[in-house]
Amino acid sequence: MESVYRDYLNDLAPLGTGLFPALPEFGHREPDQFASWFADSSAQLLTILKDDSPVGFAMVRSGRTQPDRDALEFSMAEFFIARPWRRRGVGQEAVRLIFDRFSGRWHIKEYLRNPQAVAFWRRVVADYTAGHYQERGESGEMHQYFNSGIRRNR
Repeated sequence: MESVYRDYLNDLAPLGTGLFPALPEFGHREPDQFASWFADSSAQLLTILKDDSPVGFAMVRSGRTQPDRDALEFSMAEFFIARPWRRRGVGQEAVRLIFDRFSGRWHIKEYLRNPQAVAFWRRVVADYTAGHYQERGESGEMHQYFNSGIRRNR
């Protein structure tokens, strides 16, 4: 993850989300960010490999949909594929493997300021679910909701 993290921050900086201050700022250095990610008990950190080389990463968060239910709900907290590997199917294949591995209700969120991310997630989720998902835009974000435990003809 560390090998592509700086590229990740460089991609986010022009979006102006305000979520990622300058790295030298106290409490937001790379080691601090990684430590907070690895300390999050609700998070699964995954390295995305292509030919045994790291080309991206994902962070999947999980939790119960309601306290009295057994169903898990997952969200894609972070997802990144390095630029040289984009538009080659690497991200779509990684997402498919992640959705298959973490079966349950999913929530994906992208900033509308990032039209490439919105287009990617729409395409990938629509393909994975055979169009059986819900989408809602609100507060400058696009949200997709679906259940990865229900197999569709793909």
